[in-house]
Amino acid sequence: MYLKKINLRNKVALVTGAGKGIGRASSIAMAEAGATIIGISRTSSDLDKLQKDIKKVKGKLIKITCDIMDYYDLSSKLKKIKKVDILLNNAGTNIPEPFEKIKQKSMNYLVDLNIKAAFNVAQLTVLIMLKNKKKGGSIINVSSQLGHVGMSGRNVYNMTKFGIEGLTKGMSVELATKNIRVNTVAPTFVETPMVKRFFKNKKFKKLALSNIPMGKFATESDVATAVCFLASDSASMITGTSIVIDGGWTAK
Repeated sequence: MYLKKINLRNKVALVTGAGKGIGRASSIAMAEAGATIIGISRTSSDLDKLQKDIKKVKGKLIKITCDIMDYYDLSSKLKKIKKVDILLNNAGTNIPEPFEKIKQKSMNYLVDLNIKAAFNVAQLTVLIMLKNKKKGGSIINVSSQLGHVGMSGRNVYNMTKFGIEGLTKGMSVELATKNIRVNTVAPTFVETPMVKRFFKNKKFKKLALSNIPMGKFATESDVATAVCFLASDSASMITGTSIVIDGGWTAK
């Protein structure tokens, strides 16, 4: 047999930003593939909704209400977790502003969430993974096409996502000997709740679509399927790379 199937049975997947968008879709998809999900979100009501969706696919969700930018709360809650096989390091946001008008408050918030908190989640999760020395794990950092190319009005987001790509490269090399794989998924614009706010600007939506050779936006399912692949043993020799789900944007 040459075909490796996506099978996450008996695996535990920790997902940040699990309540909405890519985090929510990927949690459901990994539950469909057999994983137990530990979902982290600042909003408990979002986790309650996610639990109903995961029950529909006969999966299991362990809910953690936590702001991942609160390191001490995050650390204390993750220390109670005995096992993690998969991390989807997903929580993040964007505050589009022209370069000369970028506010310090905006920049600090994006750096604190998109880079510092992502680093902290990864480090704390690796400590859990290392307790199970033989099995290792899979870490998927959520990047963006804007972790590969620049875009006007999104300079700080560019900076944070290029940073995530760099972190992924470094982690993948260092953790390879411990059988922990580290990759990114880098989607183009996906119509998540955050992106739908941006698309209220019809001019911007048209501009974004014009940059995608395939002429369509990615779906949450497109990203969630790639996440499940990287999470699974089907991707056992893939580390230190990025799956770019952008319809050809970065190929130009």
